[in-house]
Amino acid sequence: MSFAPDVTEILARARADLRMGVPVVLSGPQNGALVMAAETLEPQRLADLRALGGEPVLAITARRAETLKARAYDGDVARVILPPDVALGWIMGVADPADDLMKPMKGPLNSQRDGGADLHRLAINLAKSAHLLPAAVLLALPDPAGFAVENALTLVNAALAAPLLAASPIPHPVVSARLPVEAHEKGRLHIFRPEDGGEEHYAFEIGSPPRDKPVLARLHSACFTGDVMGSLKCDCGPQLRGALAQMGEEGAGVLLYLNQEGRGIGLANKMRAYSLQDQGFDTVEANHRLGFEDDERDFKLGAQILKSMGFKSVRLLTNNPRKIAMMEKNGVTVTERVPLKVGETHHNRGYLATKAKKSGHLL
Repeated sequence: MSFAPDVTEILARARADLRMGVPVVLSGPQNGALVMAAETLEPQRLADLRALGGEPVLAITARRAETLKARAYDGDVARVILPPDVALGWIMGVADPADDLMKPMKGPLNSQRDGGADLHRLAINLAKSAHLLPAAVLLALPDPAGFAVENALTLVNAALAAPLLAASPIPHPVVSARLPVEAHEKGRLHIFRPEDGGEEHYAFEIGSPPRDKPVLARLHSACFTGDVMGSLKCDCGPQLRGALAQMGEEGAGVLLYLNQEGRGIGLANKMRAYSLQDQGFDTVEANHRLGFEDDERDFKLGAQILKSMGFKSVRLLTNNPRKIAMMEKNGVTVTERVPLKVGETHHNRGYLATKAKKSGHLL
């Protein structure tokens, strides 16, 4: 009998620790590292890190490194060496692009090129999964397990954790209940909870669509600003309401509401991207300056939920070819793409143009 957490549960702990500014320890086959998220790092813990000696580095993505003209010798990751007695403000200036235009000269930044970057890559992915800035301070540890026990820190086995962070967590059904809405009185909301302790996802079913025929479906990513606040900067709110209205008119459909705010980077980082857009960068450029890819969402979750509900084929309400490809790749046949062209305003014309030009949306 054992009550000890497995690696999935340990990763959930590690995410919570990093969000609160608590360090975690990564343990590899021949190495280990103390990890602190740059966004939540505090001066005292930085001083304590310095007192341990060694050569700490700030791990950032190649996207962020490109903006800063730092060398990413490891391909997708740059290991920037922290200058002696560096202040916390310098670390945040490298991690967060908020003041890039006011203070464009961050360097020169020197990057490590010797040794492996597996732990640094894992640290960045862990920060991303916690919806923090994709940047982490690491210090090599000769005895990671001993250090973790001595300081009561979460110890993460890198070899076991890396594939889990790269994989899609399986969403499990929790409960469903009748929910009449404006679009149609016969509605049912299904709640799905991923096994990694992450955010729940929802499926809203209208009518009683047969499981042996293509269902009218929409993969909709959560957008607090558009869906709830009625933002004019995007077309998300009109798309949500338009999809529900069309399903209501047909009397059947499934709207998948995936909690992947800001194309998967979280609401705080989305607001950082909005601030960069106010400085003149488009959606994709803003994501890159933050250190993210164009789109960090995982549409496989939608396919998994549809299959668990018994659907094998869909008529997909979308303008995004990537959603169609991901459905097909994960075992859900797309028999028809149903266009969803709504919500254009003078506030979001540039945003929509970027989606068409850089993300291939069919607008």
